[in-house]
Amino acid sequence: MVAEHESPASGITETSQRQVPVVNQLDVEDIKQAVRLGLKDFYRQPLYGLFFGVFFAIGGNVVVLMSFIFNQSHLSYPLAVGFWLIGPFIAVGLYEVSRRLEQGEPLSWRAVLGVMWDQHRRELAWMAFVVMFILLMWMFEVRLLLALFLGFSGFATFGDFLRVLFTTPEGLLFLFVGNIVGALISLILFSLTVVSFPLLLDKDYDFITAMITSVKVVLASPVVMVGWGLTITLVLLASMAPAFIGLVFTLPVLGHTTWHLYRKAVSFEDKPADL
Repeated sequence: MVAEHESPASGITETSQRQVPVVNQLDVEDIKQAVRLGLKDFYRQPLYGLFFGVFFAIGGNVVVLMSFIFNQSHLSYPLAVGFWLIGPFIAVGLYEVSRRLEQGEPLSWRAVLGVMWDQHRRELAWMAFVVMFILLMWMFEVRLLLALFLGFSGFATFGDFLRVLFTTPEGLLFLFVGNIVGALISLILFSLTVVSFPLLLDKDYDFITAMITSVKVVLASPVVMVGWGLTITLVLLASMAPAFIGLVFTLPVLGHTTWHLYRKAVSFEDKPADL
């Protein structure tokens, strides 16, 4: 047995460098059990979940409000959807809460927020950069499709934009193509991040290894994982009405669930001696 040394800041073990992640196949029952465990964590420590949920809901409202302030109301929907992309990074605090509950470690605001702050010096910060890059690509794609299908002209009001969107062939085509492309971008991001954020919080790997492991998790159980991704999308869409209030409750449950799904999807084995 290899001795482990735990970092007081985040619980990361030095054995991470002497172990390799192994992907486990998942089934629907694994998803259900992860959800049950996520709900249990939320019920045990609701204040942490509500804190991050409120923060995320306020952020979504601010993003949409800014689009109206700068007369870019036609971008409010893609901005709102794109804002979800930073959800895994915001949920790092929730992963830490679940990790501490799992390990029986004491919980405090200082410990949880301290671990989040500590990530700016680690590989998880690079994962945040990847997410932000994909968010920028998402917005570039939206602006490009707007120009292709609806031209460069502005809209006097948000109502005018909705009228063009739902009553003209160009608007309907924009909706169709935009949602197809958006779904593909979301699938790519989901595959790269579904377990990479909790993995980087838990173990001292580089972000490339974390992303590769995350993609392997999706490829090992494609039907189950794509189904889980679609479930997350539907839950988040429902949480947007009204005014992102639903995110106050759904974000913490999804965050805690993601931690337990990671624990089921990834195990670790010692590297061979010649490595």
